Amino acid sequence: MEYFMSLEPLQKLFWSIAGITTLIFLIQTILTFIGLGADTDIDAGPGGMDSMGDSTEDGGLHGVFSFRNLVNFLLGYGWAGALFYNEIQKAWLLHTVAIVTGLLLVLAFVAMFGAIMKLSHDGSFKLSEAVGMKAYVYLRIPASRQGRGIVQVSVKGSVHEIDAVTDSGDMIPTGGYVTIKEALGEDLLLVE
Repeated sequence: MEYFMSLEPLQKLFWSIAGITTLIFLIQTILTFIGLGADTDIDAGPGGMDSMGDSTEDGGLHGVFSFRNLVNFLLGYGWAGALFYNEIQKAWLLHTVAIVTGLLLVLAFVAMFGAIMKLSHDGSFKLSEAVGMKAYVYLRIPASRQGRGIVQVSVKGSVHEIDAVTDSGDMIPTGGYVTIKEALGEDLLLVE
């Protein structure tokens, strides 16, 4: 504590900011890994902002103004100011370097979370995704929509069994292959 008290006021400020934000950052990180991490955003009007920073395609600053990013900025600002204090003698230049470092840290985290969000995907299956694909006839398909058969189709790495009908005048036997022409509703395919 004596060492801290012997520091110059600006140096104390940088070390204080670095220490406090490091502690907050560590707490946020631990809470995030155990599933309790939440972020608070500044509401920018209708629709608000998303907290992950992955939605900047409309030219706005969505996701940049959050508590997490404030902590990230102050973390970079505090540590850069503390570490470069003895190296950079001019206070305005030291503040500029610290601000730029803080902004770069925020941009790095926004880019990282944006990349992570691109990895997530909707795993739900929609019949329309199967149109145009080949399918294996699992149960025979009666001719001229006289009844339903079942086909197996692989979409996005998973196999789905779906009811199917055909407009063909001939029955399609089990073991054959068909092309999916259309999705009829939510649980029926038209094949040929």
